[in-house]
Amino acid sequence: IPELAKNTEASAMGKRLYLTYCVQCHGSDARGSKGYPNLADNDWLWGGSPDMIKTSIAAGRRQKAPMPAAQAMPPWEAIIGADGVDNVTEYVLELSGRKADAAMAAKGKEIYMTNCAACHMPDGAGFHALGAPRLNDNIWLFGKAKSDIKKTIAEGRNNVMPAWKEMLGDDKVHVLTAYVYGLSNN
Repeated sequence: IPELAKNTEASAMGKRLYLTYCVQCHGSDARGSKGYPNLADNDWLWGGSPDMIKTSIAAGRRQKAPMPAAQAMPPWEAIIGADGVDNVTEYVLELSGRKADAAMAAKGKEIYMTNCAACHMPDGAGFHALGAPRLNDNIWLFGKAKSDIKKTIAEGRNNVMPAWKEMLGDDKVHVLTAYVYGLSNN
């Protein structure tokens, strides 16, 4: 795949496939619309190796996940309460290096370690096997405003990446994989 990503003819074919099947969600510049991953930044929810990218394209993501945790980000407000959501929001802001209320973040850290660290890791590094995003960077799928982060924690999120193997076939999936891999590895 890395070699195919450098092939100009294959890249042109991959770009045509991308513009036909992927642009609606990931945008014409591959930087993602709100709620859809940026494919050009080398930050991958499910891993950025050629095999992982191919799996995402061919089989989709979160449609028939083997574990409920890999299907969606659950809503937490009913479990941790509104104050808990506020505190975890402050802790997530702190994890990503942003300004946060220190007292609230300290309370949020306790809640995070109990409820969130299993998927997002104790240091916020994320977990590719579950598609749990990193929280210790400044890349936000649903918006980086404090209100966006709070909404994600309170209400959860459920995105689905459709499976394309049946529609495109193995050869086109392979070429599209090389194109997408090349977007973030040039």
